[in-house]
Amino acid sequence: MRTFDAIIVGAGQAGPALAGRFAAAGMTVALIERKFVGGTCVNAGCMPTKTLVASARTAHVIRRSADYGIRRGGGMLTDMAAVERRAAAVTNNTRNSLTAWLTSTDGISLIRGHARFVSAKTIRVGDETLTAPRIFLNVGARPAIPDLPGLSDIEYLTSTSIIHLTALPLHLAIIGAGYIGLEFAQMYRRFGTDVSIIERGPRLAPREDDDICQAIGDVLRAEGISIHTNAEDIKLSKSGESIRISTANGNPDVEASHLLIATGRRPNTDDLGLEKAGVALDSKGYIVVDDHLSTNVDGIWALGDCNGHGAFTHTSYNDFEIVAANLLDGEDRKLSERIPAYALYIDPPLGRVGMTEKEARAKGRSISTSTMPMSRVGRAIEKGETQGLMKVVADVETGQILGAAILGVEGDEAIHGFIDAMHARTPYPVLKWAVPIHPTVSELIPTLLGGLKSA
Repeated sequence: MRTFDAIIVGAGQAGPALAGRFAAAGMTVALIERKFVGGTCVNAGCMPTKTLVASARTAHVIRRSADYGIRRGGGMLTDMAAVERRAAAVTNNTRNSLTAWLTSTDGISLIRGHARFVSAKTIRVGDETLTAPRIFLNVGARPAIPDLPGLSDIEYLTSTSIIHLTALPLHLAIIGAGYIGLEFAQMYRRFGTDVSIIERGPRLAPREDDDICQAIGDVLRAEGISIHTNAEDIKLSKSGESIRISTANGNPDVEASHLLIATGRRPNTDDLGLEKAGVALDSKGYIVVDDHLSTNVDGIWALGDCNGHGAFTHTSYNDFEIVAANLLDGEDRKLSERIPAYALYIDPPLGRVGMTEKEARAKGRSISTSTMPMSRVGRAIEKGETQGLMKVVADVETGQILGAAILGVEGDEAIHGFIDAMHARTPYPVLKWAVPIHPTVSELIPTLLGGLKSA
């Protein structure tokens, strides 16, 4: 049995950073990874998909070149094999650099294999047994596969496998209209594929407010993406060389060459032997944690996607920051202090922070709202990208910003003006007197705030 000061299971975003902090403090750390260093972000999420998004946007800009007075001769061809190689190179370079750092850092032992608990302080990896007084679970999540009639009889793609396609599908059908499904829908449409989205619910991006959902749909429909909502009773079957998707509620059948299942993700907690350690899970399989990311078992913490408190790279990294600050820096940082923020990387992107309007109303808050179309933003007009809108929700009694959304060009960057203000708890009237740079998207934030009114 090998003894360490800490064991970290999973080398996703939180794991290597935490291992580095412990090693710098003179501790010995076992970092266990059964697949690829870097986790979902590096290997199957942010880095490869946003590289693909960049390639897709290039194709879109080329098609629109005449709108900007730029003439081009001949046609345009998407070389999907080259697109895939570019994304793979970004992933491989990052993964290799991270691996090299981990293996060269004193105090860190990178152990390959599948970790399973033997007891609350002991983990087995293959034939080796490890023990430590502190164990951190950073095991991530994977695509959730729904139990759909006929799915077992056909070949389908997930968000993990689709990034490795080297040939362009003729027609890509996507089941699920969450953030993953929408990003791949626009991406492949811009590559030149016919795309159909099939969503069981009534709206795309159901987490968002109705006006945001509608604007997202307008963006995708304008690019020729077919959208089928209220698609209940989904059935799948083979139709010659194609896949047939049949639904209820009057939606027409969809026949496609490829099918992407994008119906969410599930935590990788079902094969860790957690029952032997006594670690509690919730009804969806997420590890239950308190405000300091501790589990119900003393000496075991859970970080990242597996704890159900934000399936994003930045929230996973913030989990590391909370744990490291509390254990190593004598601080008392809490999960509940984090303001949720994220982006949807369609083009134009959606930047989001805090509560939606419907969430604020559900909580009984007295709110004021303000919206403004991106067609009023000079920067958007100059770039010829005026789709979308800006929206802010504020508390009437306190003057605090409760949430904001920017669906528009550079929305994923401009939203940070709201993120910073909310983190600093700056009342919105103060921001109305800011003097932003022109021409930017952010310069309209004071104007947007000036339109706040009770609703």
